[in-house]
Amino acid sequence: MAEQVVRRPFVREVSKTRWFLRHPRYMRYMAREVTCIFIAVYTVILIVGIARLGQGPDAYHGFLQALRSPLSIAFHLLALVFSVYHSATWFNLAPKAMPVRFGESALPHAAIAGAHYVGWVLLSLAILWFAGVF
Repeated sequence: MAEQVVRRPFVREVSKTRWFLRHPRYMRYMAREVTCIFIAVYTVILIVGIARLGQGPDAYHGFLQALRSPLSIAFHLLALVFSVYHSATWFNLAPKAMPVRFGESALPHAAIAGAHYVGWVLLSLAILWFAGVF
């Protein structure tokens, strides 16, 4: 009888920490995922601000003083940049995640992404108007 040969499938070695460095698309994906960390921290800061507001004027004033530190301002600027990047990448992804079809034809990707950008601008302007900037 012939001896049976046991074959093992080829398994390509993949780095567990640097796999995303191989392709620019993976790099953009990981950059978008990292922005979520800053958005989460910013959300926690907002929740703490609401809690301090509920504790009274002195606690809220202390919270506002802490936000005026250079480290806090730098974090908020970085969080703003990451929020814009996160939003823009999501709006550009929206046509693939939410295709709009009319019978056999589909709405162009630019129209779907453009509608998201227009809504973003209009909501931002409305918030600035309510805040008294305009």
